Amino acid sequence: MIIDAHQHFWDPARADYPWMDAPELAPIRRAFGPADLAPLLKANGIDASIVVQCRSALEETEEFLRIAHATPSVIGVVGWADLTDGDLGETLDRLRALPGGDKLVGIRHQVHDELDADWLLREDVQRGLTAVFARDLAYDFLVRTRELPAAIATAQAFPQARFVLDHAAKPPIADGGSDEWTDRITALAACGNVWCKISGLATEAVWSDWNAERLLPFVEHAAKCFGEDRLIFGSDWPVCLLAGSYGEIKGALEGCLAKLGSGVREKAFGGNAKAAYRLVTA
Repeated sequence: MIIDAHQHFWDPARADYPWMDAPELAPIRRAFGPADLAPLLKANGIDASIVVQCRSALEETEEFLRIAHATPSVIGVVGWADLTDGDLGETLDRLRALPGGDKLVGIRHQVHDELDADWLLREDVQRGLTAVFARDLAYDFLVRTRELPAAIATAQAFPQARFVLDHAAKPPIADGGSDEWTDRITALAACGNVWCKISGLATEAVWSDWNAERLLPFVEHAAKCFGEDRLIFGSDWPVCLLAGSYGEIKGALEGCLAKLGSGVREKAFGGNAKAAYRLVTA
């Protein structure tokens, strides 16, 4: 099974997405749903996908579970829930009891938008993560270089938990990279319980001037650190449309991974996502 482990659905006419207010995001400020994604998956040989949270609202998580219940190709939901809520455990149990609740595989929060670089290390957040892991769910790190030290400490604090790093922590590709990102990714990978999504990289480059060769050094470094068993493909559709079509993004990442060996490519496009999220597939 070929899996796109990171895609989104949204409708700005029905809900507020504060991160989408920037003028340069106007091209994607419209509704995107399962009917829009289905032909792209078929055209690009993708069998299934994981839909990932876009806003801090339980209503969105509930909606994604309904979509997953009605859409066979959506095999997992990484939703949002308030990690600082003392009743988080009960909330997660309620979500899992909903139609589609069996497809809730992880929780995510937009940590890189928090003012506090150490937000993940707050006592209430760590207590919330305990509730997440007690229910055998994964946690997705949405962080940049600034928040990586807190992510490293968090992965070390929960050695039996499963973490997934989104977008390889958004390396500064447009600026040519940084030693700080390189070193911190190395340290995070050393934890051993973190998988890394090779997703969202083209939109960290110059949108109008990128190619697979410019992404390759960052994919190579992630592969060197995480190994072939902990790299995961994700399109980051429809955010990726800012830089290229679904096919262009998939082709570029596939080309990068293929240069690292056929085993790396094959695992990144399916098996590693199954392991990270404990997906149940036919």
